[in-house]
Amino acid sequence: MSQKTLETDRLVIRSFILEDLLIIHRILDQTFGAGDKVDNETALLERRSWLQWSILNQEWFPQLHQPPYGDRAIILKVTGELIGSVGYVPLLDVYEQFPELANPTSPSRYTTAEFGLFWEIDPLHQRQGYATEVAQAMIEYAFKQLRLKRIIATTEYSNVASQGVMQKLGMKIACNPLPHPSWLQVVGILENGSKVE
Repeated sequence: MSQKTLETDRLVIRSFILEDLLIIHRILDQTFGAGDKVDNETALLERRSWLQWSILNQEWFPQLHQPPYGDRAIILKVTGELIGSVGYVPLLDVYEQFPELANPTSPSRYTTAEFGLFWEIDPLHQRQGYATEVAQAMIEYAFKQLRLKRIIATTEYSNVASQGVMQKLGMKIACNPLPHPSWLQVVGILENGSKVE
């Protein structure tokens, strides 16, 4: 997927560039935080480091014959505006405590690796179907081009909007039957062949 651009009816998914820094910093500060670090120089320097890492992912993972992990920019076709971030993420946690992800013949409490999908949309552009549209394009690429068996997404119990996107994507929603770890609450699971051929 390096240097590839994916397109949907309304969106372009492309590698980040350094010029995206101020916009993606604002978006991620507002969606992951309180929005109070937009003008914070230290936070901006940290985000710049993250952005450089995201750019390098697109160059180096393919050269190392690794999955195309990392964040990519979501661009609105009509205006060319950066409206969010989407990407594949490696996930490592105790996923087998979810019955839907457990191996029925030998369940364990070991950590297991899963292939994850991440999306974040600018609050100014939420509730317009962009998250579903961009996530669907990433799923289609993962299932058709990477021939991935399964993809998952995680969120919190309180993030009903994210759970709604998971449902629209055809994901099975699973809740952690145990109280720990506290951050592992809801998982959306989509098996290849259950939605996309």
